Amino acid sequence: MTVKFKLSLMGCILLMLFAGCKNQANTKDQKTKKKPKEEVTINLPRKQPSEKFSHAMEEYLKAVKNMDGMDIHSIMVLKKGNVMYEKWMGEGSPNKPHVLWSVSKTFTSIAVGMAIDEGKLNLKDKLVSFFPEDLPENPSEYLKEITVRDLLTMSCGHDTDPTGSILNGKSEITQWKKYFLAYPVKHKPGTFFCYNTLGTYMLSAIVQKVTGMTTLDYLAPRLFLPLGIEKPKWELSPEGINCGGFGLYLKTEDMAKVGQLLLQKGKWNGERILSKKYIKAMSGNQVKSCPAGTRQDEIDKNSRIQENSDWFRGYGYQMWQCRHDAFRADGMLGQYIIVLPKKDAVIVVTANVNDMQKELNMIWDYILPVL
Repeated sequence: MTVKFKLSLMGCILLMLFAGCKNQANTKDQKTKKKPKEEVTINLPRKQPSEKFSHAMEEYLKAVKNMDGMDIHSIMVLKKGNVMYEKWMGEGSPNKPHVLWSVSKTFTSIAVGMAIDEGKLNLKDKLVSFFPEDLPENPSEYLKEITVRDLLTMSCGHDTDPTGSILNGKSEITQWKKYFLAYPVKHKPGTFFCYNTLGTYMLSAIVQKVTGMTTLDYLAPRLFLPLGIEKPKWELSPEGINCGGFGLYLKTEDMAKVGQLLLQKGKWNGERILSKKYIKAMSGNQVKSCPAGTRQDEIDKNSRIQENSDWFRGYGYQMWQCRHDAFRADGMLGQYIIVLPKKDAVIVVTANVNDMQKELNMIWDYILPVL
């Protein structure tokens, strides 16, 4: 065999090996290309509103402008999954995250629901089972009875909300879990509604305990990523736990996406994000409710107040029932995600107002009739 032939044969072999490697690479590329990518919604679809709807929104904005103390920062209205109207005012901006205050509670509830769906948690699980190291020396029988569901429904048995003691600006309390567990439980859990932001913090702590992640990190791939919610910010407690009941910042459209997810009973782009069963309970009337900072037994005598209020319609799992067969996530100073199933609509508002009932009344008076 000549040297020339050997070189020629070697060249052919190398060429065949190269071609084979190239074919394998092509096959691999094809497999990679065929692999379905997770669908992410960056922006909600927009639709041109009717003349009647546009006129109603103009009248709403005039009323807002003429109403003392009605400092609305943004409003977005969705109908059948489409943005029909969007407006930013004052401090509002489409690209600037807004403080949500207690709307954060609904996101903590979603995290709890996901943990339940994944088998990491149960509504009947006892609070004391998660934090034995933080319990008082002689825990009361009522404390031992508190369940995850009691925390979700703001009926853990506290007579007053303990949250103010850690948020008064002068508090030296850094062990929030221990403080909550030492707070007197005067009522049988599940029987007495008391708006309780620190109770939501305990839910966030539970999520972190059973998942090994903060609530924010746990929600990141399960909620924020598929909905296209970018770089959410959530404040931490001195214990390194997301505050749960407050401290989350999102853009108006991010809030609208979550409202639409709840309206669609937990499905997004055909994929199940949260179980339909949990959303039904979360958005339903689980316990009798009254406004934060008040007591039901002090208000029961005045039925007229209850008839005209959206704070006496019942409470679910970190969500309020509304008039007009709606339910809502609700935050201090006028932050709302309002879901209206019978209208197939979602209304989101960010604001800085003191009279939140007046803010809702304007939505019912001007926007509801044209949905």
